Amino acid sequence: MDIGKEYLRIVIERFHSIKTLGDKTLSQLPEEEIHWRFNSESNSVAIIVKHLSGNMISRWSDFLHSDGEKDYRNCDGEFIDDIPSKEELISVWENGWTVLFKTLKGLNEQDLLKTVYIRGEAHLVLDALERQMAHYASHVGQMVYIAKQVKGENWKSLSIPKGKSEEYLKEMHEKHKDQ
Repeated sequence: MDIGKEYLRIVIERFHSIKTLGDKTLSQLPEEEIHWRFNSESNSVAIIVKHLSGNMISRWSDFLHSDGEKDYRNCDGEFIDDIPSKEELISVWENGWTVLFKTLKGLNEQDLLKTVYIRGEAHLVLDALERQMAHYASHVGQMVYIAKQVKGENWKSLSIPKGKSEEYLKEMHEKHKDQ
């Protein structure tokens, strides 16, 4: 087994898991709830999506050859809630992930120890991957948290529902006992 290829497979799988969590969160929010904010200092789901997409497009475009903070990026503008519709929000969301996955699929194990730059700071590709995964997971976690606040009792659990841990554990053991 080649550890580099396996690492890249796992990284792509983990990014897909993060995206799926966000997809399932967005699917539960109607148009008016994507803009909900606790207060003026808080971000809405729409703002977080806009920021994630802007970050992904900047970081993953021309990934191995140019700084991850592109001149065209307007990071401050990402925190203005101006996406007019859920349809456009989904488009912005998908655009960012498309750039990320296209870049990841183009990487090979030799790339993992290359140096890339983010805001002029050198990172091994391995480090840049881990950095962005943590960043995206934290923001998708914020999206989930906001959606749970907005949906209240109407929230549909994205993982193990409260009070169902033992049942889930038994199902998982049954599912994997022959492996």
